[in-house]
Amino acid sequence: MKKAILLILCTTFLWSCIADDPKSVFQQTDDPTDEAPTDDIPDSDDTNDTPRNDGPYEGICENAYIDDYYPCHDYDLVLRIDLDTFRADSGNDCWGWTDPDTGREYAIMGLDNGTAFVDITDPTAIHYVGKVDSETSASPWRDVKVYQNHAFIVSEASGHGMQIFDLTRLRGITDTGVGFNPDAVYTGFGSAHNLVINEETGYAYAVGTTTYMGGPHFVNIQDPLNPIAAGGYSFDSYSHDAQVVTYTGPDSEHLGKEILIGSNENEVVIVDITNKNNTHQLSRISYDQVAYTHQGWFTEDQRFFLFGDELDESSYGFNSRTMILDLTDLDNPEFKFEYYGPTPAIDHNGYVNNGFYYLANYTAGMRVIDLANIENNTLTEVGFFDTSAQINIAAFRGAWSVYPFFASGHIVISDINDGLFIVKKKA
Repeated sequence: MKKAILLILCTTFLWSCIADDPKSVFQQTDDPTDEAPTDDIPDSDDTNDTPRNDGPYEGICENAYIDDYYPCHDYDLVLRIDLDTFRADSGNDCWGWTDPDTGREYAIMGLDNGTAFVDITDPTAIHYVGKVDSETSASPWRDVKVYQNHAFIVSEASGHGMQIFDLTRLRGITDTGVGFNPDAVYTGFGSAHNLVINEETGYAYAVGTTTYMGGPHFVNIQDPLNPIAAGGYSFDSYSHDAQVVTYTGPDSEHLGKEILIGSNENEVVIVDITNKNNTHQLSRISYDQVAYTHQGWFTEDQRFFLFGDELDESSYGFNSRTMILDLTDLDNPEFKFEYYGPTPAIDHNGYVNNGFYYLANYTAGMRVIDLANIENNTLTEVGFFDTSAQINIAAFRGAWSVYPFFASGHIVISDINDGLFIVKKKA
């Protein structure tokens, strides 16, 4: 299965390299898990045949478009950086870091062959600072999170481990595209599909490794450059993604405990992992028309959990579906309702901030959904920026992830085929 997936990917990325694309804003100066999840596989048959115009990267959203090309609603394009600038063939995950000393904001983008760092503080002078190359080989799957001014990077590249990079090294660099080495590498696992960090406890959780039957692999990162293996959880199916929180929600029985919510291919599981040596499952949730349980995120009051299934749109033919659980009682969760988006595009990573759900929706780009009326079983889309321009179909291309947590309002979108986008809500 893994070889077949990689063959499809290689074919797709070769096509992507020769496809028309706008010139870069920066000039180029130099030249496994045991069973991989059916995730993030670009479909070379579902491509955008409309040629890109040669307009600017930045633009104002007017009359539902930017430069008559990118569909949008209420979000302007601050800047786009293409994959050639990063010397990469494909993009994947993204995250962000705000320097606590300088206040500068950095977008972090995962690539097939490494991880790029971009200073986006000044929209008129966005600066691609540099890149950490993949620890071993290239891979379409790479994931990054931040803790204590360090980036933690995993990949499905064989033998990759977890790279750790001190982000304060980015300060004061004026050159572009600097090559960095990681400051440390954790080798307690080889490949990993994804990474979760609870910043309150200082623990990282690698999921989709070959350890613990693909369940969460615990790592103490309280001393970031000296990570310590801390066990794992192997009592459920392969864990594709998860969120881990120090619980502050409405279920008083579990206040203060460290709770993991795993998106585990065919179900959602809730696990108390407070005691790393004595973890126990609180509940598990299935749902109708399950295809591939992918990823989810708590609302800020930790009452509701929004999650998506990555294969249901293509398997069942309906529009983008987000499911909502009521987790008032972690031991007895209730399925509350389903929200269907306006297009058939596949949903991917979604995050909640300030009462809005920011969803990377593959060929439909980033969708912004108001959660104000969630208790009444209603979600409302209030904005979007479509990185894939003229197509909205159930295909594995386009927006992989989104980072909506910068104080400035800058939002990072990572696109598999078209690179890094920085957008911002209209003033």
